[in-house]
Amino acid sequence: MITHPPLQQLHHPCDPALLGFQTTVDLEDMTEIIGQMRAMDAIRFGTGIRHEGYNVFVLGPSGTGKRSMVLQLLEKKAGGEQEPYDWCYVNHFAHPHKPQVIRLPSGRGSELRQGMEKLVDYLKSAIPALFDGDEYHNRAGAIRDEFARRQETVFKELADDAAKQEIALLRTPEGFALAPTRNHEVIPPDEYEKLPDDEKQRVEAVIAEFQARLEKLLRQMPQWRRERHERIKQLDRETTLSVIGHLMDELKQGYTDFPDVIKYLDSVQSDMLKNVDDFRKQEETANVGGMTIVTQQSFYRYQVNVLATNGKKRGAPIISEDNPTYSNLVGRIEHVAQFGALVTDFTLIKPGALHRANGGYLLLDIRKVLVQPFAWEALKRAMQSGEIRIESLGQMYSLVSTVSLEPEPIPLDVKVILFGDRLFYYLLQQYDPEFSELFKVAADCEERIERNADTHQLYARLIATLVRREALLPFDCGAVARVIEHAARLAGDAQRLTTHMRSLTDLLRESDYWARESGQTVVASADVQHSIDAQIRRQDRIKDRLHEAILRDILMIDTAGLVVGQINGLSVIELGDFAFAMPTRITATTRLGDGEMVNIEREVKLSGAIHSKGVLILSSFLAARYAKNQPLALSASLVFEQSYGTVEGDSASLAELCALLSNLANAQVSQSLAVTGSVNQFGQVQAIGAVNEKIEGFFDICAARGLNGDQGVLIPAANIVHLMLRRDVVAASEAGQFRIYAVESVDQAMAILTGKPAGEFGANGIYPAGSVNRGVADRLAELTKIRQSFARKAGTGAKKKLSEKKNQ
Repeated sequence: MITHPPLQQLHHPCDPALLGFQTTVDLEDMTEIIGQMRAMDAIRFGTGIRHEGYNVFVLGPSGTGKRSMVLQLLEKKAGGEQEPYDWCYVNHFAHPHKPQVIRLPSGRGSELRQGMEKLVDYLKSAIPALFDGDEYHNRAGAIRDEFARRQETVFKELADDAAKQEIALLRTPEGFALAPTRNHEVIPPDEYEKLPDDEKQRVEAVIAEFQARLEKLLRQMPQWRRERHERIKQLDRETTLSVIGHLMDELKQGYTDFPDVIKYLDSVQSDMLKNVDDFRKQEETANVGGMTIVTQQSFYRYQVNVLATNGKKRGAPIISEDNPTYSNLVGRIEHVAQFGALVTDFTLIKPGALHRANGGYLLLDIRKVLVQPFAWEALKRAMQSGEIRIESLGQMYSLVSTVSLEPEPIPLDVKVILFGDRLFYYLLQQYDPEFSELFKVAADCEERIERNADTHQLYARLIATLVRREALLPFDCGAVARVIEHAARLAGDAQRLTTHMRSLTDLLRESDYWARESGQTVVASADVQHSIDAQIRRQDRIKDRLHEAILRDILMIDTAGLVVGQINGLSVIELGDFAFAMPTRITATTRLGDGEMVNIEREVKLSGAIHSKGVLILSSFLAARYAKNQPLALSASLVFEQSYGTVEGDSASLAELCALLSNLANAQVSQSLAVTGSVNQFGQVQAIGAVNEKIEGFFDICAARGLNGDQGVLIPAANIVHLMLRRDVVAASEAGQFRIYAVESVDQAMAILTGKPAGEFGANGIYPAGSVNRGVADRLAELTKIRQSFARKAGTGAKKKLSEKKNQ
């Protein structure tokens, strides 16, 4: 039995003299990630293998530096990788609602966009100037004059032929008309009626003949106008081509290796030739509701929408999306209001994180993805199909009726790295069948690393690196040693150090603050301790109120005296990142029964499953040790006094068992001691969590009432390696004012608590007289005899009633 752990085991200090430096200025920066070799190997494998489904899920609690670790590794790797392609959306002139995708090497997309902008800007001034020039006007005038002369010629021939037959061809506001003449004068209608009938018949026949010729000529007029229009259009095309052609050829020369670009430029040239009037008349006037609105041609259809480009950055992109909504992942199509309607075009297509990370790495927080509607399914769909398809949710679910686009999908080649707690990883593995196909690599981060002289040196370099990164004051070796000690306390293990980088960084920042407040130029151990104390002080209001209630006897806790069936257990209360412990009175009562163990907390639904399991183990222990060959004629009740919340965990099962044995053996338990530990069916004491907090919680109450040398705490022997107690607790233990007992079995615990030997099972089948176990065995035997006596009396009574019934 280990009664008192050696003092050096109560707090494992870090000796500043062994660190080998004066301040963190003397230390080099860390170049590797400390304690995460397993996770780093997994990340290297996942980012290196180029097969489908080998995306990475980085497991671990928040604040362990998962993201920083991955970024550090990726920045080294991505810098030497191929730069991603530029992805551009351009107008599909045949189907404007289906924009086309063009893929170009990195940086060439912006070049194409700038080239098209310069081309359009030049043409906006060059084409109007060309059409306003004398050459164009002369050529266009010649075409119009040619058709005018042709028209005049044919009508003059018709008029001359008609004149020979004394018929005049007249031009009226309503058009052409034919009329009879005499001496080159049109015959008035009244005189015409006086003509002989045969003359009128001749005139009408001649007019009918010329009328037919006139109608034939008039039917030819639209054709001539079309020919003139086509000649003018051809002239416009030739004129436009004269300025566009050589510019477009120059632009094409830079993209001879890209057939899609050449095809696009050809379609641009064809559209410009068809719509040259847009360049000639760049302003249009419309009257809407009595208002005159002037609109200008935007020429947006010739723009190049560079959706994704890595710009001037070298290597593969590393994109971290902090708000992974559906639109922020796969992109969106925006709309603008125009005359009361929502309209859109390909220039309003906006990229998502998948576009920006295409060809590189996308970092996401799984919790943020899961809480966003449709985001998780959209991410999986893109990864499975290997393409990014931009779809409006409103269109997808028929929520809106606005005109939208159907952009051509973009091929996807990206490594997705998810970050999240282990709970998310295992839940997704269990309930999402597609998850395991897409995320085949798990990088499980360590929360603690082994503590030894080598890791002390590495940890010191880590501290120095963080100090320089955060622009803090240098830390001297004593301050670094105190930080290392606190890192062990945070890990809950004297032989381990925490890898929770957020807690470590916060401690360094706050220590720097207190050092600056006191006017120092170097952070000392006292500043680190001040920071630790201040962190606790900011969060311990509830702890103070509960301790105050104990000290005022509102919550009944004894720290002196002897009582049967009553013991001090230790409960841990967690409030966010802050945890503290306080003593809790546990009582046990026993009576004649049939082996029932009543857990009062369970009866009122205030007992968690693990606590209920621990109580059932007590029943099994009693039966296995004391009632192998006899019934367990016992009913017992266990309760946490003045507990008004849920009780969970089995760390009080040793205390509950000791209280129960105390009641059965009628052995008084010292109230100056508190007990923590789990127990199994064989009475062996098992390790529990938060052992430091539990010891300190009882110490604080005892210290407030006055230490007398009798107070102390019983802990599992297996928890010795976890001890990193406060200095005041260690000092009190060193002075003999507060004791810590490490026990391995319930027998050891009972001997300390009662001052009586537990007693070992003898060869004669009984426990030694005066031992605790003998008292328990005798009481259980007594209860068994009482029960058997009641059974005999009940049997005799039943036989007597049966006999009387037969006699009747």
